[in-house]
Amino acid sequence: MRVLGVDPGLTRCGLGLVEGGGGRAVRAVAVDVVRTPPDAEVAERLGAVADVVEAWIAEHRPDVVAVERVFAQHNVRTVMGTAQVGGVVALVAGRAGLPVAFHTPSEVKAAVTGSGRAGKEQVTAMVTRVLALDTAPRPADAADALALAVCHCWRAPMIARMAEAEARAAEVAKRHRARLAAARKASRSGPQSTPGAPTRAGKAAR
Repeated sequence: MRVLGVDPGLTRCGLGLVEGGGGRAVRAVAVDVVRTPPDAEVAERLGAVADVVEAWIAEHRPDVVAVERVFAQHNVRTVMGTAQVGGVVALVAGRAGLPVAFHTPSEVKAAVTGSGRAGKEQVTAMVTRVLALDTAPRPADAADALALAVCHCWRAPMIARMAEAEARAAEVAKRHRARLAAARKASRSGPQSTPGAPTRAGKAAR
């Protein structure tokens, strides 16, 4: 499975492509950071990110796109830009027919380092080790994008099993509700008499 991890941001947007095999075996395919000038119009900056993501999808053909889920921060302007880029990436992926998975920063950190509160340097160090990279990916946006891809590679089987379990539970619940509805309907209708059949009173009179 090929996963394109995207660490969304207007000034720097990290892109990391990882290929996962069986178990926890993963390898890095490509990594880069898209930079847009802060003094450019937002629409222009979003368009630039969209163009690069579209080109990556066409070149590397990932199976899924993993995007960091935006969480509230103190800097509202940064949150808005991050959310806008994440939405554009999801749109580009959707138009390419690819599923999009969102992971929170704590989920990514926990998957890669074992701690949901790990710092950026720790994430970078673990990504370098897990992917057996010669040098640590820089800046941190690149490492975060790879971490997102690794996180999804490792969490995808569990997510799939949970989805299957939920689907089975929903089907069992649906059949149970149908049986209850049928039982209630039968109890309301009561025993049915055959038209024209004599009643007990009629039989006794005869």
